[in-house]
Amino acid sequence: MNQKLNMRRGGFTLVEIMIVVGIISIVTSIAIPNVLRGRNRAQATQILQDLRIIDAAIDQYAIETNKPPGAAVSWSDVTPYMKAGTRLAQSGGKDILGHTFSGEYRVDSDFAVLVAPETFAALSVIAPAAFWSPYMPTVGP
Repeated sequence: MNQKLNMRRGGFTLVEIMIVVGIISIVTSIAIPNVLRGRNRAQATQILQDLRIIDAAIDQYAIETNKPPGAAVSWSDVTPYMKAGTRLAQSGGKDILGHTFSGEYRVDSDFAVLVAPETFAALSVIAPAAFWSPYMPTVGP
């Protein structure tokens, strides 16, 4: 008799399966937005770091070529001062989202290179205007 009961209990009931599926869907609905938010925050941080690298490359170019403050600089001038083979050096002046950095490349100038308006709009929920300082002409509250 005991063997018959054990043989009949070979699988899971529909209720047990539905509970597991429900738990998995709840965990997924919590995790996916956090993963997407983390990805967007990483993109914003990468763009900010790219802006800092460009700013440093402009400074290094100006020092080595004795450029005066305010002198115009082109992308091809500063590319040799970036690590060769990196995404930024090969981007042609575009950020990770594919938007061209705005502003003018100038030596020792405030806001010489700015975050693209399209990039700011795409990432403004994750990274407000204060995050981009000093790479935005105006920083709101």
